[in-house]
Amino acid sequence: MTINRRTVAELQQFIDAHAIQAELLPDIGHTPTVPAAAQALGVTPDQIIKTLLFLIEPPGQAAATPVVVISHGERRVDKGVLAARFGVSKKRVTLAPAEVVLGTLGYPAGGVPPFGHLTPLPVILDASVQALGGQHGGVIYGGGGDDRTMMRLTVTELLRVTGAEVLAVSQPAM
Repeated sequence: MTINRRTVAELQQFIDAHAIQAELLPDIGHTPTVPAAAQALGVTPDQIIKTLLFLIEPPGQAAATPVVVISHGERRVDKGVLAARFGVSKKRVTLAPAEVVLGTLGYPAGGVPPFGHLTPLPVILDASVQALGGQHGGVIYGGGGDDRTMMRLTVTELLRVTGAEVLAVSQPAM
């Protein structure tokens, strides 16, 4: 199976082509955790978002339905909330494996941007991220296409570009 992997340059082209108010910040260094990313950027950890791919397996369907979820970097997505939203049991909601993330979205897990994906999918934005709109000037940071690039944008712009459904899907990490 050939993977059509997207590059940071292609993400920049997407941003430019769609007049998105976002800035890619390349070569920020090794940022394996939210606190490390926040420190590298000189921001607070609550400004870091993550873009995840979940697979929803409706009963009686052969293939799972992929759904993008954007949440705070340090919060856990509650699969039970996603299950209720899609009318399935909690065990039918799984986090997509890294190879599925790359094959579906075109970006590696850990560097997935909130938009510009290989396959356009429905997006759910955690309500806790929307609540950041009134803090820090509404500025947030998400994946920039690889593990050394981040993206700076506002919550308002994220909502405009993704057309996300806002849903309280996360809980603080334990």
